[in-house]
Amino acid sequence: MLAFSAGVSPAGLVHPLAIRAMAEVGIDISAQRSKPMDEFLEQPFDFVITVCAPAAEACPVLPGRAQRLQWPFDDPAAATGDETSRMAVFRRVREEIRTAIRAFLSGAITREASAHQDPGAVRQVGEELPAS
Repeated sequence: MLAFSAGVSPAGLVHPLAIRAMAEVGIDISAQRSKPMDEFLEQPFDFVITVCAPAAEACPVLPGRAQRLQWPFDDPAAATGDETSRMAVFRRVREEIRTAIRAFLSGAITREASAHQDPGAVRQVGEELPAS
């Protein structure tokens, strides 16, 4: 399985607190860069997962029959307060994303849904599957 990350309005840099939060769990993202979705317009995907409402609305149509999923996480870069408070938001969102990815990979979120869902539809994390 391959995963790619891009944004509809990339910030131009990876947030330093995101780098720290990921390093805490042994993942080095310090060499990553902020990428626009435009870099992937020709790439076919099985799934396109958006993580905030503006991204779901602005996400371009990609080639193939990608199943679109909406995982509504808070944007940790928008957190306010001192560094300790903002870091707590980055950690919380990191753990929420980890939980969602594990559920996705186990099939709890969308593997079963793929047979029941229109490819262009958007499904919320935890949304019940329609009856077959």
